[in-house]
Amino acid sequence: MAFTLGPRAVSAGYRLAAFDQIGSTNAEAMERTRNGERGPTWFVTSEQTAGRGRRHRPWIAQRGNLASSILEVIDVSPAVAATLGFAAGLALEAALRRVSIEASLRSAGSDDMKFSLKWPNDVLAGRQKLAGILLEAEAVANGGLAVVVGIGTNVVAAPEGTPTPATSLKALGIHIGAEELFAELSDAWAGFRGIWDNGRGFGEIRGLWLERAAGLGQAVAIHTGGATVEGTFDGIDETGCMIVRTSGGKQVPISAGDVYFGSAASAGTA
Repeated sequence: MAFTLGPRAVSAGYRLAAFDQIGSTNAEAMERTRNGERGPTWFVTSEQTAGRGRRHRPWIAQRGNLASSILEVIDVSPAVAATLGFAAGLALEAALRRVSIEASLRSAGSDDMKFSLKWPNDVLAGRQKLAGILLEAEAVANGGLAVVVGIGTNVVAAPEGTPTPATSLKALGIHIGAEELFAELSDAWAGFRGIWDNGRGFGEIRGLWLERAAGLGQAVAIHTGGATVEGTFDGIDETGCMIVRTSGGKQVPISAGDVYFGSAASAGTA
């Protein structure tokens, strides 16, 4: 089965560059941007050999998993562009729900089949990581900002030894191909990208994201640089920062860091 865009994505004018194997879909998207590509274009493969996540951690998609990146050139500031990651999380969560309807019915409400969004860039199935999102941006020569949103999903296999235990769709009993998931993702992206509307619709995106947020109202510890902030996850603000309410009642905005909930937060484990 070949990669294809969903009908909504086609109608919205998206293009597709599909690869049997590639080092990194994000790197390919950025390289083409430097050579004049302006998108909106999806770059997609079922085998990625040199991908990376946040903090330059490797993100290798073995054959059968989904590595995808969407390139858009938009006239917004980097701070506004960063909020596009929340729309990406919503798009992937919606696509996952669509492809897992049958398995969800079979699971009779198992927590492992409940998808949620972990700040800032993960999609969870139960308490396990199913997908990660990475945004990169670069100014282009004639104005505007090239934004690449990389979305990697464990379709047939998950890595071992990750800070957050990982799982795959196959392990959850969802037997689909990367191609089927991508078609749904491309359509969902077109919808949530439209709501986001160059940042003007982030208020709505923020509300939808919080409805699906992992750990909202729970104990949390964020490791950022050499510091750790502990408290309760109160939400996200209008810029996308996580708001942590400390034991003293102070609300602290967090712009980046590794997040741990529950017992991991109490223990301060990394």
